[in-house]
Amino acid sequence: MKFEKNELELEKAVKQDWIVTNGIGGYSSSTVLGINTRKYHGLLVAPLNPPGNRVLILTKVDESFESGGKEYPLYSNIGKNYISKGYQYLKSFEKEYVPIFTYEVDGAIIKKYICMDYGKNTVCVLYNIKNNEKRTKFKIAPIVNFRNFHHTTTNVKFDVKQEIQNSKVKMIINNSNIPVYMRVSEGKYVEHIDDDFNNMYYIREEERGQEAEENHTVPGVFEIKLRANEEKFISFVCSLEKNIDDIDGRNLINQEIIRITSSMYDTFLLDPQKQYEEKYKNLIRDYMIATDNFIVYRPAFALYTVIAGYPWFLDWSRDTLISFEGLLLVSRRFDIAKEVLLTCVRDIQFGLVPNGYSELDNRPLYNSVDASLLLFEQVMKYIDYSHDFDLLKNHLYDVLKKIMESFINGIDYDNNNIHLDLEDGLLSTGTPYTQNTWMDAKIGDKAVTPRNGKAVEINALWYNALRIMENFSKLYKEKDLEKKYAELAKKCKKNFELKFYNKKRKSLDDVVGDNRIRPNQLFAIGLRYSVIEGDTEIAREIFQTVTKKLLTPYGLKTLAKGEEGYRDIYEGDQLKRDMSYHQGITWPWLLGIYADAFLNIINAEKSKTKKKELEKQYIEFVEKIQETFINEMFNHSTVGSISEIYDSTKPYEAKGAFAQAWSVAEISRIMFKKPEFMKEK
Repeated sequence: MKFEKNELELEKAVKQDWIVTNGIGGYSSSTVLGINTRKYHGLLVAPLNPPGNRVLILTKVDESFESGGKEYPLYSNIGKNYISKGYQYLKSFEKEYVPIFTYEVDGAIIKKYICMDYGKNTVCVLYNIKNNEKRTKFKIAPIVNFRNFHHTTTNVKFDVKQEIQNSKVKMIINNSNIPVYMRVSEGKYVEHIDDDFNNMYYIREEERGQEAEENHTVPGVFEIKLRANEEKFISFVCSLEKNIDDIDGRNLINQEIIRITSSMYDTFLLDPQKQYEEKYKNLIRDYMIATDNFIVYRPAFALYTVIAGYPWFLDWSRDTLISFEGLLLVSRRFDIAKEVLLTCVRDIQFGLVPNGYSELDNRPLYNSVDASLLLFEQVMKYIDYSHDFDLLKNHLYDVLKKIMESFINGIDYDNNNIHLDLEDGLLSTGTPYTQNTWMDAKIGDKAVTPRNGKAVEINALWYNALRIMENFSKLYKEKDLEKKYAELAKKCKKNFELKFYNKKRKSLDDVVGDNRIRPNQLFAIGLRYSVIEGDTEIAREIFQTVTKKLLTPYGLKTLAKGEEGYRDIYEGDQLKRDMSYHQGITWPWLLGIYADAFLNIINAEKSKTKKKELEKQYIEFVEKIQETFINEMFNHSTVGSISEIYDSTKPYEAKGAFAQAWSVAEISRIMFKKPEFMKEK
């Protein structure tokens, strides 16, 4: 992925983010011009309670180059009344394993690489300088802060205490009691006093109705002298780790390349015995990096988990389980997948998988009904891929039984209000004031998309879970349980169509009593055990209705155009955005369950002629997805990732979190997990 100078137009480039991560929730991120346009941008955003409680430490570094008595600023910043134009010296931006900025100034070439030390709150900026024919000086000015990454700093007097030792400095910022360490591999450090950077302007925050200006401070400048025609490698390091003296940027980048490259050949996507086109190998590399960004370690649990999205989300079990196959199984990260499942079941209470944890004290939060039900399918998929029945037998089967028992008996905890209607075998959940499905936007106590009652995907997942447990209990010879689950599944299936099917609209109600057309009905025809089987006319009607009314090039709309409350553009302040979040905006992750439903219908088709035609249509669908999202990852919003949501009208602008786990996971699953009829014979 490379952008040449003519592709780095200011108006477009300030909307193109990049991100690198450190495997514990921290990250380094900005735009392809190096201009911070979000309060969440920073070269070192560090979790103090990994992966949570993230703090902005190093906002950015502003470099300048002294040559022939003139100082050339290489940095670019935006204020409401100014733009510093260091980007005019930017020759190219590229990102393979790490971001690389190439500057050309007064005959010198300066390459800037940004890499994080995996597993540590450390960022390294490596400079490769090929000097001109003059004696020159290169300056690195770190711009720092020490604040929660959700906040901004205004009207604050910065207090920076510094201990300087040659080219290394230890600083305490605003009495944080957490030292920040910086060093350069050579050169000297010149301390600055009361040198604040005022009114940095975040255009993307203003678009979101957030505070858009912020002050930072510049504690000093590192200065490095260069001889005429000299080539130098200079490593600048910023860290919360004390021992940074031996960090060399070249070694750090090589370690990262080795880590990613070795994981590429652990997948079934690359065979070490085969030759591949460079284009395909690069695609696999970019997939491995994009998915790796979301895999993080929780030291408090000594287990892996999955970040839902950057920059602002933490690990949520619902998102983790929807992302599970595309992130972890397709890439054959089975050891990590095992730990992620153990994370999901670690704090189950009342039959509920915690949907997340509080940032400061790791307190589990139980505001989800679907996470518990999604767990059954992902356990099954884990076994399909890994054949690890020991994990099921020793750690998961008893947990799954307890979840089922809790759902059958009812769960009142935290207003989840989950109960099984014994008359029809369907689950009812929530209250008018709680949101425990994925469409969870609330404004105060008001649910934007109230879905309390019998929700369509919850009951499709319930039926799927019952059938999976019927099989597991048969495997472990628990005949009474096998019979119980089978009877419950039979009753659920018998009444599902009666309660949800809307013959006039040729679709399923989203919640019993709410016939607005939404994508959640795909779960009824897209799961392993579909409550409406793929060979039925109703299944075909549902799929055709969803295709016609909800499918866009970037995903599925959350509500059909013309329905009450429909909105197709995500913009404005938080209130306006929440009102549109699940009311017509397009979500890429829904393409995953759409593809599953498509394949279920294909597999159930008995006519060979019709089946061939459907297979052809599916291949065309996958090719369009591949073309759209490869272009998106390489040329648009986030370099190397996929955004959370998109507007539902042209030009389908990316919105929300700029790198979203389930978007990347489900698009990758469609691209790389090919059905038999698409595999080479």
